Amino acid sequence: MDIAFEKVNYWYQAGTPFAVQALYDINLNIPAGAFTAVIGQTGSGKSTLIQHLNALLKPTEGQVIIGDRTITPETKNKHLKPLRKKVGLVFQFPENQLFEETVLKDIAFGPQNFGISEEEADKLARQTAKMVGLDESLLERSPFDLSGGQMRRAAIAGVLALEPDVLVLDEPTAGLDPRGRNDIMGLVRHLQAEKQLTIVLITHQMDDVANYADHVIVMAHGHMVRQGTPREVFSDVAWLNENQLELPTATAYANQLIQKGFTFDPLPLTADELADQLVPQLAKQGVADHG
Repeated sequence: MDIAFEKVNYWYQAGTPFAVQALYDINLNIPAGAFTAVIGQTGSGKSTLIQHLNALLKPTEGQVIIGDRTITPETKNKHLKPLRKKVGLVFQFPENQLFEETVLKDIAFGPQNFGISEEEADKLARQTAKMVGLDESLLERSPFDLSGGQMRRAAIAGVLALEPDVLVLDEPTAGLDPRGRNDIMGLVRHLQAEKQLTIVLITHQMDDVANYADHVIVMAHGHMVRQGTPREVFSDVAWLNENQLELPTATAYANQLIQKGFTFDPLPLTADELADQLVPQLAKQGVADHG
């Protein structure tokens, strides 16, 4: 499901003395099946942008095209329910989405809300829980008795139970330790491959962008200031520094090594890429030292 923004402007409290513009003339494309990361400083407009993807917000001006649906300022809310089934949004803090007595009921709530029978919703919830790695023994427990990582999985399962084409995740690894972060990101990548999902990820973790994304959108002060592949975005180190954006760990380390005489072409984005270029150079240095 392709997504396009065409000349989108958005104001909070539009038409009032308290109006604040949050998005300015956004024109972008998110390809179907892509893993798109949205990055930028706090307050850059990332969350406002992604809330347009399932019409939690509608553009004040311009239009958002999602598959065969076009959302304009005049689009009526009653016409948006089918879209919200196709575009699933997982918020940053999963406890904001978990509310039922048990994990199973929570996952099954969405399908039932869209008219699926209780029996079918229960079956779908169990399948989805298994898909995201939640053990069946957890399904009758309160979602608030789960660990942070398990809560993330339960929240993602509740969205996946609607069988969306697009999965939008707002900082899904916030507050998790490195192992928990890797587990969640590995799950997202697996789901993308298995379900052919379009993934849109808001993150401050540049390593996750380098390791998983194939398309990057950079936001600043409500404007889209750059988009491209991770290599295109992270290759301009000076521009990233000017815009107070971090580099992936491997890229930052390679940049330090350049000052010591090492060379990299292209600039590595991941630990594997760094090792592939660094090991031969270290080997040559070792030979030279022994010579």
